[in-house]
Amino acid sequence: MQYTIPTIVQIVKGKLLQTGTDDVSIDRLLLDSRKVLFPATSLFFALKGDRRNGHSFLLETYEKGVRNFVVSEVPEMELPGANIIQVKDTLTALQTLSIHHRKQFKFPVIGITGSNGKTIVKEWLNQLLEADYSIVKSPKSYNSQIGVPLSVWQMNEQHNLGLFEAGISQSGEMEKLEKIIQPTIGVFTNIGEAHSQGFMSMRQKVNEKLQLFKHVNTLIYCKDYSEINEGIASYLHQFQQAESRPDMKLFDWSVKTSATVRVCSIKKKRNATTIEAEYKGEKISLKVPFIDDASIENAITCWCVLLHENVDQNVIAERMLQLTQVAMRLELKKGTNNCSIINDSYSADISSLKIALDFLAQQQQHAKRTVILSDILQSAESDAELYDLVAKTLKEKHINRLIGIGDHISRHHKSFEKIEGLETHFYPTTEAFKRDFYHYNFTNESILLKGARVFKFEQLSRLLEQKAHQTVLEINLEAFANNLKVYQQLLQPSTKMMAMVKAFSYGSGSYEVANLLQFHKVDYLAVAYADEGVELRKAGITLPIMVMNPEESSYDAIVQFELQPDLFSFQEMQDFDGFLKQQNIKDFPVHVELETGMNRLGFDVQELPLLLDALKNSSFKVQSVFSHLAASEDPNEDEFTRQQGEKFLHACAAIEETLGYKFIKHIANTAGILRHPHLQLDMVRLGIGLYGVDSAETGRLPLQEVSALKTTVAQVKHLHPNDTVGYNRRGKAKENTVIATVRIGYADGYERRLGNGVGKMMIKGNLVPVIGSVCMDMTMIDITNIEDVKEGDEVTVFGNGLSIVNVAKWAGTIPYEIMTGISQRVKRVYFEEG
Repeated sequence: MQYTIPTIVQIVKGKLLQTGTDDVSIDRLLLDSRKVLFPATSLFFALKGDRRNGHSFLLETYEKGVRNFVVSEVPEMELPGANIIQVKDTLTALQTLSIHHRKQFKFPVIGITGSNGKTIVKEWLNQLLEADYSIVKSPKSYNSQIGVPLSVWQMNEQHNLGLFEAGISQSGEMEKLEKIIQPTIGVFTNIGEAHSQGFMSMRQKVNEKLQLFKHVNTLIYCKDYSEINEGIASYLHQFQQAESRPDMKLFDWSVKTSATVRVCSIKKKRNATTIEAEYKGEKISLKVPFIDDASIENAITCWCVLLHENVDQNVIAERMLQLTQVAMRLELKKGTNNCSIINDSYSADISSLKIALDFLAQQQQHAKRTVILSDILQSAESDAELYDLVAKTLKEKHINRLIGIGDHISRHHKSFEKIEGLETHFYPTTEAFKRDFYHYNFTNESILLKGARVFKFEQLSRLLEQKAHQTVLEINLEAFANNLKVYQQLLQPSTKMMAMVKAFSYGSGSYEVANLLQFHKVDYLAVAYADEGVELRKAGITLPIMVMNPEESSYDAIVQFELQPDLFSFQEMQDFDGFLKQQNIKDFPVHVELETGMNRLGFDVQELPLLLDALKNSSFKVQSVFSHLAASEDPNEDEFTRQQGEKFLHACAAIEETLGYKFIKHIANTAGILRHPHLQLDMVRLGIGLYGVDSAETGRLPLQEVSALKTTVAQVKHLHPNDTVGYNRRGKAKENTVIATVRIGYADGYERRLGNGVGKMMIKGNLVPVIGSVCMDMTMIDITNIEDVKEGDEVTVFGNGLSIVNVAKWAGTIPYEIMTGISQRVKRVYFEEG
């Protein structure tokens, strides 16, 4: 379904500020100037956020070919030939348009909410029902005030079932989402502590989520959550008193009491679980290929939906056995021959393909981009229309090579072969491609694996990945972006941000993190040494980069790769100035470091007259003047911090007067951003906070820890009393003891100080102590009270509930040292949550 500009103006109750092409048909909604795919038929909404204003990107979007805009502010620039619709609030307009679109369709829509499991239930319902319906669903976890309208916009005449999830973080949001989704069937997965910050109580949270089901015909839920059960009873009572909802039916299930579906037994065995239940007076059962409690609960919820839809129980049992774990994240891994592998091989549909391609676009370290794509098995379009659309999408994202796998994509090879510069290869099956795999010599490229689960692309991922031992450092890029946003929201509108990516981005990886920072439009990066900056430039990073420790041997590279050195001594200034004059280079960008109290590096403010003379006669263009706060996190040193700020600003004023032009001033570090907002000045330097550690320990910031260090059990041993463990017999079993040897040691960065009961690791949700000394490659942990631990089980060293702050305290150090100490032999895995 397409919309004309006059129709959209009428729907959103806007004002047409400027008329361009009046016969354009809009079929795509665009919110991000970095994600333009089909400019001619896209409508850009200039959303205003806490830190970013979409109106600032109108020109950038226009230059990419977009000619249709919804704004709340009159554009300051000329946009010739554009259609510009002005509304009071652009987010409201986006939602209003999607509400109108939703009303054009009468087929069933399942609305899903809860604290956890929304995306899993949605994806499993899709797996279970895709043979019977043409389904439209939320891509990944698009369940927010912005994500839901974009999801609903996908609905068209070819669909006959909708699956949409809705998530909220504060009061009042669900009412808006209900109007957009307009579900006919409701699913309430569960209730818990996730995303509870915006609610006064669990009951308030339940009541807010129940707003999604205001007009559903049937509500499906688990009766065993007392807060949900009581909330629904109260909710229905209100409707009955108002005589407004006599027709809502409840379809509940329970392990504890009578219900529509009464679960009688749950029997776990090896890798599967058998569930027996009573429904309509009959005994029914099924087996699911999972044994964890969360998956079992989600599977029972899906079972209830299928029973409600009158799917035959034998069919349900057969399909349940075929369920696969949903990959909730896009993973970026190092591949062989300096490749980067993005693994998104759990589903293939046009919406998730676009999301994966956007993620690929962020990774700029390789000029060459390859997509390995299977048949798209679920689409409302005909195959011809679908693969024409895929081809256009690949063209817009500048993909260099496509390897298509499956009969459908192979039959439509001509859609791709007409794209100039796109190398194409097609195979009927994954096995057929694997036979040719080693002929391709994948080298120095980014590779996206995007396949429907039946094609088993995990086999290709194993072939492409760089082999490494089983200890991995997982870096959650979505958490990283969240932390960046948290600090951005603390800044004054005019304050820039410099992100510290020195020391291999605090152990998290350099160009992967820098790519994300560039994508989210930070203003500056800072590295310790020039070679770090060179690597970032080679990886496609174009942001200004300050080098904090320039060396004379690196001057050539600094100039060649357009890096900007930090000058902190007269000798260094003289040497670099001499180098520039020898090369006949003028106005080269530099940063000047002042000493105000850290007593580490920098020009002492007492040396200001000499510094001014040197700068007046130099070949430099000063980009910034900065200093370091010595104790910004310590309330007891606030007076000293205040004095540092005064010294710094006094010196900057003198330098500015001498130079005759303005430059960026910055002194605030991570803790200073929050605790000393008056020192934010022109720019701040954000370091450890990006990685989820509040260096000021205020507890006031909703930070998410970015990194999780994980390993696996190599062997389990049973010890008798007085048996000893490890070198020098430092560990001793006082009674019958079970230990697990795990694949991490001090060569991986796990401190020897954490041995002999000082440190702890997490296995199966339990904290267990280290026993004996930490070895070079192995560490032993006491698992005496943990059941069913076996070789290969995952062990968390930090992250995922075990804070790196605690590990640092046990080791008698700080999180910086733990993070930067993780060895390069530990594989880094980068991912975005779905």
